[in-house]
Formats: sequence, C-alpha cells, structure tokens
Amino acid sequence: MKSFKRTVFLSVTALIAFNSTFAQQIILSGNVKEAMGQVQPDQIKADITYLADDKLKGRMPGTEGYQMAVDYVTARLKSLSVQPSGENGSWLQKVNLRRAFVHDAVLSLSGGQLNQSTTAGKDSYSVYPNPSQPAIKQSSGLVFAGYGISEPGLGYDDYQGIDVKGKTVVIMRGAPEKFPSSVAAHVMNTRMLLKVAAAHGATGIVIGNPDSQISTLPDFSSGVYSVIDGMGKVVISQSYFSSQIGFLALLRYEVLNSFFESAGKSLTAVIRQLKGGEPNSFQIPQVINVSFTTTYKDIVSYNIVGKITGSDPVLRKEYVVHSAHLDHLGIGKPVAGDSLYNGAHDNASGVASLLEIAGIYKDLKVKPKRSVLIVMVTGEEMGTLGSAYFASHPTVPAKSMVADVNTDMPTIIAPLLSITALGAEHSSLSKQVNEAAAYLGLSVEPDPEPQQARFTRSDQYSFVLAGVPALHIKYGSKTPDGKNNLNETVAVWRAKYYHKPQDDINGTFDFEAGKKYAQLNFLIGYLVAQEAARPFWNKGDIFR
Repeated sequence: MKSFKRTVFLSVTALIAFNSTFAQQIILSGNVKEAMGQVQPDQIKADITYLADDKLKGRMPGTEGYQMAVDYVTARLKSLSVQPSGENGSWLQKVNLRRAFVHDAVLSLSGGQLNQSTTAGKDSYSVYPNPSQPAIKQSSGLVFAGYGISEPGLGYDDYQGIDVKGKTVVIMRGAPEKFPSSVAAHVMNTRMLLKVAAAHGATGIVIGNPDSQISTLPDFSSGVYSVIDGMGKVVISQSYFSSQIGFLALLRYEVLNSFFESAGKSLTAVIRQLKGGEPNSFQIPQVINVSFTTTYKDIVSYNIVGKITGSDPVLRKEYVVHSAHLDHLGIGKPVAGDSLYNGAHDNASGVASLLEIAGIYKDLKVKPKRSVLIVMVTGEEMGTLGSAYFASHPTVPAKSMVADVNTDMPTIIAPLLSITALGAEHSSLSKQVNEAAAYLGLSVEPDPEPQQARFTRSDQYSFVLAGVPALHIKYGSKTPDGKNNLNETVAVWRAKYYHKPQDDINGTFDFEAGKKYAQLNFLIGYLVAQEAARPFWNKGDIFR
C-alpha cells in the first residue's frame, strides 16, 4: 500500500489482517485519541432515557412529543458547540408530510381466454392510496415483467423484448440469486420498481405474491406517507413516482397464479427461471380495471441540521454527513397491555451516538479538513422520508456532500467485537471502515443477515440514491464466548423488542458497546474528512 500525508498518519509496521484483506494500523495525531476517550456511556444512557421517556409519546412526527425531541437535541447540539445549518440560519429543515388514505378501491379483471369478469375479493388485493391524484379510474392490458428489473449492465433485463407502454406491469418482488444482497435489495426496492416501470412507459403496477403460504396483505387503512413541497407537489414517496403511473397494488398468490394460467404458463417454472437469472416476460390476456379515491391529511415535521466547520480553507466547503433518525412510531396497537412505542433502541440510541460524535469534535483542538454535518431526520419509520428529502434538497450545496455515515438502531445489547458495514463494499469508504475498525480492534465481516435487506431499509440509502457514497454500521457475529452467533441472539431480541412498546429504557442495553459504536462511526467520518481525495464509487458499481 502507498503511504501518504494526512493528519492521521499510517504506521508502516502494523498490518492487521481481517476479512481476507490487510488494513494499515493508524496512529491518531494531536488529541484525537484523547477526545475519543471522552465518550461517556452514562451520557449515552441519559440521552436515550430522555428521548424514550413516556412523556415524548413515541416521537411521532407532527406531535408535541416529536417537538420535545427536537428541542432536546438542538439544546444538546448547542452545548456541544455545533453550529446551526438548517434553513435560513436555523437548526431546522421543514418537511411537509402528506398522509394519504385510500377509499372504495375496486380492482377487476376481464377479457382474454377466461372470457369472463372476475372481481377479486378485498382480501385478494390491496391498493395504495395515490398521494397526488384524488381520484383514479383506469383500464389497461397486462404484461408480466418478471422481477421488474432492468439492469443490462448486470446481464439481466426483465423489460427486454416486451412493450409495456400504456399497460399495467405484473411483477414479483425478488432478484436473481446471482445478485449480491445489497444489489438485490436496491433493484427490488419499490422506488426502483416504480422508476423503472415508468421509464418503460407503464401506467400501473401490481406486485404479486409468489408464496402460496402467505395469506395476508398490508393494510393501508392507517394511511401511507409521502413528502410534498410548498405547492403540494409530491417530491418524495415510497409508493408513488409520477402521474404517469396511476396505481400500485399488491396481489395474493391466487390472483397472480390465475394470470399465469390464463397465459398458459407455470408459475413454479417461471420462478425457477427468474431465480436462475433467466428473464421470462410475456403478455397476459386480460384487462385490469382499477378505481379508487384518496383523501389527505398534511402535517409539518422537521429535520435537524448542525455543522462543525472544517479547518482547511478549501476542503471546509465539503461535508461528511453523520445521520440518524429522530422519529419513532408514536402510540399504536397495544402489545402486552402497552401501546406507547418509546423507541429506545430504535432510534434514541442512534441519536445519542451522534450527540457523542459531536462531543468528540468539541474536544478536538484542530478540526478535520472537511466540515461535518450532524443530521437528525424525521419520517424514517414512514419510509426514510426525511433523509430522502434532505439528500435531494440539502441545506448545503448538493455536490458538497462527500459521504454519509448513518446510525440506526446499533443494537447495543452485547459487547461489540465485530461489525458489518452495509454499503461500504460499493465505494472507497471500505478503506476508512477497515482502518477505523482495525484501530478499535474490531473485525469486519459480511452481512450475517442478507435476507433482512438492511442496506435499503434505513437512511443511508437515501444518500446513495442521491449519488453520495454512504454506509451503515451494524453488529457482526463475534461473541465473547467464541460461539460467534450474535445474529441469533439479536434475532431473539428483535422478536421481543423491535417495533414494539417494549423497546424502552428498561430493556437490554450494553452502553460500553454504545461507546464503541460512537467511536467507530466518528473515526470513519474523521478519516474521510481528513482524506485529500473525495470518496468514490467502485469502478463498474451499480451506484456509480
């Protein structure tokens, strides 16, 4: 490896092997090591305790409890000498959230070989509300488009050789088995499915369930959220792309299978082909008729944006972002007699970690070359809406953001001995991850739970979609007893606490692990902020 000058000097004698690669041991200059040592587990606990207190009532955006969280965090950032970097010199970025409710949804099928009209029962389909158009009524032909993926660069294109203009595409959520987990999570994300379908001229999308054992569909009666601008235009949504695509619906297995039967196809055989990386798209000899109305309830929420100004007169105009979501689920369905979703781990712990990172920077005598943004976002639980809005409408010049290090539910329930860096494999950020992990004595491992698709389920993905290299640090598998099955322990914990009222300060915590998480995320960001070159996507990467 070539050596180079920067504030963090590289040792030529200490090479640490891990994850089948070598990383250089770093020696921190100045008082960086001392400042990192000031991270206080007791302060992490105190921040989580306040943010997860019952009086904040689950930090639901648009509520008094969320505003209490905003006030607490901004006061803490002020005490840590962070400067406001929101709109108009404030700490805040306004995020207009639209809650959309679907009414009187009717989906019917007719024509073709069946030669009859078939209206699916309400338990056979579920239609998303349309956040832009209050009334939808349309009919169109049907085309099966596999997984709905169009990635010629990866050697796979479900849309090749078919015409879907003015038609509704029928797809199954999934990806070829040859795709890496983070790539699969990206191409099968609903935002991408909508974008690709629109680019090919589709006017509707139905996602069929290929699993006959799953009998339930999501219930949208409580509303689906999007972000609108000041004129009421939808600018961010997980279920809406443009007026071209009038509806998005989900179908049970029975309806999907009927499509295949009408086209003389075997659903089982086609699934096998798609998994093997062989597209199989075809016309479905039926017409789909869809009608429904949508009503709206608009609320205002806020992102919090703070700045630590860099020391280099040129590089200080560029920013390393540390992000975490401040919101949680509010008050909801009772579980074991409790209906208040406190969100202690998810994500008061992540917010507390960012506050400790800000504290490290306060104690640095010389700030890094680049500036640092501390961004607490809203609406993550609604579909990463706050981060998506900030990433696409930042309060600093968009091209000045060089990287995002996200912290979401670090799961501080056991000693942190190894990590997974979700997304780092796509960019040069893997270098800083490896260096920082080696310094802290942590090994870097592949994602132990790729089926969770965690890379696209949190706020770092919003920055990726905006072209900013990003990552999200999660736990690895190592345990003190050598069994190295932490993911199994987490799975048991998750079943009891994740997105449940039981996720409060009385649950399981390891605040020393919280300290190490904060130190690691700080150090990754610090190394990026000190590097002369900007982070970059790997050659040929899907996000490049």
